[in-house]
Amino acid sequence: MTIDRFEGDYAVLETDEGMVNIHRAHLPSSAREGDVVTYSNGGFSIDREATDDLRAEVREKLHRLLTDSDD
Repeated sequence: MTIDRFEGDYAVLETDEGMVNIHRAHLPSSAREGDVVTYSNGGFSIDREATDDLRAEVREKLHRLLTDSDD
């Protein structure tokens, strides 16, 4: 699950099944948009390795979009 955005007291998580809203208080206080989170043992935690991998993937896609041209 990835934190898509925050709306007031809620976080909107993107999951394989679609979007899910959860109360922000259920996430770690350091959670931010774009973080990958996992749920286990009754709580959410940030998966730092998956978050770093996702951010690197997004940076690479953005780089390709900005540098590849058909001109």
